[in-house]
This record gives sequence, C-alpha cells and structure tokens, in this order.
Amino acid sequence: MTATERGRGRPRAISREMLQESAFDLFLSQGYAATTIEEITRAAGVSRTTFFNYFAGKSDVFWPELDDAIGTVRERLARADDELSPLVAVRDALLAAADAFGPGRVPWALTQHAFIGASGELQASALASLTALTGEVEAFLVSRSPSLTTLATPAAYAIVAAAVASARTWADAGTSRGPLRPYLDDAISPVCAAFEGVSAR
Repeated sequence: MTATERGRGRPRAISREMLQESAFDLFLSQGYAATTIEEITRAAGVSRTTFFNYFAGKSDVFWPELDDAIGTVRERLARADDELSPLVAVRDALLAAADAFGPGRVPWALTQHAFIGASGELQASALASLTALTGEVEAFLVSRSPSLTTLATPAAYAIVAAAVASARTWADAGTSRGPLRPYLDDAISPVCAAFEGVSAR
C-alpha cells in the first residue's frame, strides 16, 4: 500500500501532522488519559484505520519526529565513508539528524508534557525508538572497527544518553534555544572522543 493510499489522497506528512495536532489539542484541553483514539480520529476527520496506519498507539503521536531523526541517522550510517572513524561517523550522523530541529521545530512532547499529565507515557513511548537507535549505533561500531567490539555497547548507550540529555536541555532553554545542533555537538562530541581515545590504546 502506498503512502497516498494510506492517507486517502493526502501526502503522508500532512495526514500525520493533522492527527498530531488533533491529539495535542485534545490532550491540552482534557488531559492525555481522558483522550481516546476515537476522539482524536473524530477531531481529525479520519478513520481509526488511518490513525493506525501512522501510529501504533495513542502515545506514539508524541514521537514521529524522533522516528524521522532515527531514520536520518540510519541513512547516514549506511553511507558513511569507510575512511572515517566509526565514532566520528556516528557523531556526524546524529548531528545531521539534529539539523532538522530549531526554534521553529521543537517536538511538542518535549515542551508540553507537564501540562497533559503524561510524563510516564512519554518516556515509555520513546524507549522503544531510543533502544532501536542504540542498537543500530552499536552494530555500526562493531561492523566498522573490531577494536570497538568490547566498547560498542557502552559507547552506544553513552552517546544516545548524551543526545537525549542535550535535547532536553535544548527544549528547556525556551525561546532563546536556537538550533539543536550546538547542544547536541557539545554533549556527544566529548563522549565520542573519549571512546575514540580508549579504542586507540
């Protein structure tokens, strides 16, 4: 089934954003727990089938931007220069994903979660995607450098944890936040450099 068929004639991004906006409006007005998928689809003017073409469940409306960013990382790692250090390639892939975020594009969940009573659901819904990202980073490091085999797991977790922390700091900075990339660079570059130094011993 194509994106057009899934979206009943609408481009995929527009349908997804429409569902997000409807969900967020409802979450703010009546709370996350009190909002049903049926109410979201009714407000968006689409069917339950359309909703589940884009999201596995209600909490997944929080993080499509995260999934897009992970897709960017995956693509960049797949075509990373063989001559590039694996840890540098990981850093560059994450920074490329960060370029999609700035003052005009901040994941709604990072700034509004306190108003809808869904902090636990937010964390749980992001966990699967972040775990997948960590696994991909780990696999890339192992595939590119045998010397990183024993370090790949801690390196992947440390890098992704630093990335998550930087995103939270960026979101909390408010209107003065600017683009995400400098925050991410400051957080992950020292981590990557530290593991680079250990692997070179």
